[in-house]
Amino acid sequence: MCGIVGYIGDKNAYPILINGLKRLEYRGYDSSGISLLNSSLNCYKKKGKVSELEAFVEGKDISGTIGIGHTRWATHGEPSDVNAHPHTSMNGIFTIIHNGIIENYSHLKERLILRGYSFKSETDTEVLANLIEFIYSYGKVNAEIAVRLALTKVIGAYGLVVICNEEPDKLIAARKSSPLVLGIGDGEYFVASDATPIIEFTDRVIYLNNEDVAIIKKDELILKTIQNNKLEPKIEKLDLDLSEIEKGGYDHFMLKEIFEQPRSIQDTFRGRIATDFSSIHLGGLFSVEEKLIAAKRIIIIGCGTSWHAGLIGEYLLEDVARIPVEVEYASEFRYRKPLIFKDDIVIAISQSGETADTLSAIQLAKEKGATVLGICNVVGSSISRETHAGVYTHAGPEIGVASTKAFTAQVTVLTMMALFLGYKRGHIAAGRYAELIKELSEIPTKIEKILTQNDKFLHIAKKYKDSTNFLYLGRGYSFPVALEGALKLKEISYIHAEGYPAAEMKHGPIALIDKNMPVVVIATRDDSYEKIVSNIQEVKARKGSVIAIVTEGEEAISGMADYTLAIPHTDQKLMALLSVVPLQLIAYHMAVLRGCHVDQPRNLAKSVTVE
Repeated sequence: MCGIVGYIGDKNAYPILINGLKRLEYRGYDSSGISLLNSSLNCYKKKGKVSELEAFVEGKDISGTIGIGHTRWATHGEPSDVNAHPHTSMNGIFTIIHNGIIENYSHLKERLILRGYSFKSETDTEVLANLIEFIYSYGKVNAEIAVRLALTKVIGAYGLVVICNEEPDKLIAARKSSPLVLGIGDGEYFVASDATPIIEFTDRVIYLNNEDVAIIKKDELILKTIQNNKLEPKIEKLDLDLSEIEKGGYDHFMLKEIFEQPRSIQDTFRGRIATDFSSIHLGGLFSVEEKLIAAKRIIIIGCGTSWHAGLIGEYLLEDVARIPVEVEYASEFRYRKPLIFKDDIVIAISQSGETADTLSAIQLAKEKGATVLGICNVVGSSISRETHAGVYTHAGPEIGVASTKAFTAQVTVLTMMALFLGYKRGHIAAGRYAELIKELSEIPTKIEKILTQNDKFLHIAKKYKDSTNFLYLGRGYSFPVALEGALKLKEISYIHAEGYPAAEMKHGPIALIDKNMPVVVIATRDDSYEKIVSNIQEVKARKGSVIAIVTEGEEAISGMADYTLAIPHTDQKLMALLSVVPLQLIAYHMAVLRGCHVDQPRNLAKSVTVE
């Protein structure tokens, strides 16, 4: 989950590295550091955010045209100056930055201690630096061979960049289950854990595959496998604009991304729904279309917000396409020995396309012979390459750690898949199919209308910002939205919140209801409307405070709830795309009012690339 950036060329490396770390800070912000190579190697590391590192290096030697930088999300060893990357080997020959986990680091460390090595930090990365140095020194091999041999001894995941002081004209980069991208410039190269640090310098990139090793000089790139098999680099064009990763006048990336949802949803269905609303075309699924139509079971896997999107996908696919669906936490899937059959369709959902648990679940499903599809947002990501087919969301870069526009883009893709399959399997007629497609096309305009009520959401946040607990209730399609609303509040405001099916309230959570317990109820007009009204009455009878998300024109609930927030009417199958937006904004405003760091909430990172 850490951020990696490296540079080799003729430019001064420091500005490239420090600005790259600022853009990567959403991947980790416990500590950061840089190493710059000139006549000697200068390494600067600091606990805290990149701004603290920037202040720390002021007045120090920051010269050098080769360098590496890292921003950390701690795994082995608490956040500290010592545990921050880069890490240097005991004799100072190798300096390394690393994203991932070396699972057998303890065993390797014990063996190195027996050979006279000592350690300054608590990290697994320092162990790898010393292992590389040991092989280099005692094996009398060059730096490239030392790195490749060391990686054959490693169990775990890594994206890493290495500098060798005794071979100061190169960087060595390698990856396994942790993303790395190489940027190609004119007499210069860039290395990063994602493309955000390099887009202003080049649009030509190479995505490293598992067990790829790159030996990078300023005018030469050699790509091979860990086993020393030469590879032909595949250069791709980077489709990313600098403005997409800037705040654009908003106070926070999260707020910008909430307000981008009308566009991101439209971009996700653009070109995929016919202009006359008669059909849906998902080109990424063309090769598996017949298998999908004939599917007897679909398994959806994801983590966090993607899991919530998967739950909505379950409701949609079973309701519209009449296909049995199971939704699994990717983090639990492979550990419980699941039954997977060769005719199963497995759909893996991940914003980044790099989620470690989801990638492991994909591998298991493939080993069992299932057809695996991906829904992700990042072109060239691991999930897009590991799956048999898939659909990209077109949400654009999502920098805020708490996912917002990625969620609605994922639900948009799942909606299109369900409608397409429902029609192809004969469970919805052509007229109803066109009606739902047209309604989907109108969702962006309806979200824009919700966003005009931002002041109302701020008012509610001011009222409840000092609450210590929240309960979120919903039925049917609204239940996953309740879960997502509670997650957003927990993630960024640090208020405990739980989402429940409204009917389950009487089976335990109702014991929590009192005057100090705010209850958010998604009470839009749908098949369970009368039931949800009864649930609100049950809360009010126990002096609970109710915030209700209702459909425009609603009157009955307005007389019961403490606050009502009206959203436009849409078909209940699409309502989640609207009802989640007020919950995102309430969580955002609560966090801001409580002084929380909205874009970088404590203990979290954007892409969970380690287990």
